[in-house]
Amino acid sequence: MAERRLRTTASVAGTVAAVYVSARLVTTLFFWIAAELSGPTSRFGPEATISSLAMGWDAQWYWVIADRGYPTDLPVADSGQVAENAWAFMPLYPWLARALGTLLGGYPVGAIALAVAAGYAASVVLFVLLRDRLGESAALWAVVFFANGPLAALFQMGYAESLLLLWLLLALWALMRRRFGWLYPLIVVMGFTRPGVLAFALLLGLYGIHRWFRRRQDPLPTSHIVHVIALGALATVVGFSWQVIAGVVTGDPSAYLDTELAWRRSWVGSDAHFLPFAGFIQAAGIWFGIWGIPPVWGPIMLVLLVAAAAVLLVRSPQVRRLGPEIRLWGISYLVYLLAVFFPQSSIFRLLLPMTPVAAAVAVPRPLWWRVSVLALCLGGQWLWIHEMLALGDTFFRIP
Repeated sequence: MAERRLRTTASVAGTVAAVYVSARLVTTLFFWIAAELSGPTSRFGPEATISSLAMGWDAQWYWVIADRGYPTDLPVADSGQVAENAWAFMPLYPWLARALGTLLGGYPVGAIALAVAAGYAASVVLFVLLRDRLGESAALWAVVFFANGPLAALFQMGYAESLLLLWLLLALWALMRRRFGWLYPLIVVMGFTRPGVLAFALLLGLYGIHRWFRRRQDPLPTSHIVHVIALGALATVVGFSWQVIAGVVTGDPSAYLDTELAWRRSWVGSDAHFLPFAGFIQAAGIWFGIWGIPPVWGPIMLVLLVAAAAVLLVRSPQVRRLGPEIRLWGISYLVYLLAVFFPQSSIFRLLLPMTPVAAAVAVPRPLWWRVSVLALCLGGQWLWIHEMLALGDTFFRIP
């Protein structure tokens, strides 16, 4: 039995590796073309290379953290308010990348190697996560879409997204298998890789309610109740801990919030402030104005989009196949984004944690459907690379 399981594990790792490596070769080709197309108006200039594209934009902030750490004195803009700085980014990814870079020849190599390796590991976990719910064929197609998706370039950039996805998918796997002990360290590493662990706290609350109402069909032992409550409390504490740490180090209790608002001020001016759920409403009006649509339609369309997403998560038979844990995660993460985010062009990147929900497109369907989805994934990936890296010259081309 042990040998059979080992062969199965090796087979899964090898099959996923074949999918993932071929996808990375395609992305590398896209990077090369983007570097050739990069011109004087691009952020990367006419001398762009695959390496410079891979270490662009927010990858530079992670490099700063790995090299110099976090500022004890917050930088101040000409307006007298806090300027953009490293406190907006969590430390685990750059620290691990720096450690790996000491073995591989420098931080950029370590950062990209970590992103690539974490993306592969996340692909393996995604397959295992979905196999029991969708079957092996659909699970493998989900990995194909994931590895070749519109945001797959991030698996080859100095960004923390692939590492976060690895922790998230492992956490969902542990929750689905009810291996609650695994969740304690996973919640901590999630919380210090990228913002968003508060969405997992909400998931645990909704999961506990779901289990409570189904306790007659699915017994709910006291030990499970204790774990869900303790894990929810841990995720909440971890979710707010970075604000406390930033406040202690800088001596400014609002250091983290003011840092995050620094990016918002370029859109709304110096009076930017944080109010839950206000960011999306405010941005909807701004974007509709930019597109030449009466801004009053922004909030209306936002409500319609939220309603459509809710119906999809609750009623779609394809999404229901994924199981309650993934559906509840989708609800939790969307609520989190609506509560805290001010949507810019980076909204596409911030939707990556919805990957487990997006796997519903791989639910058994005709081959033409899956081939079409793959074509859309590759087309979307090239469009993202072309806009954000080859061009990268204006406010709506920021990844």
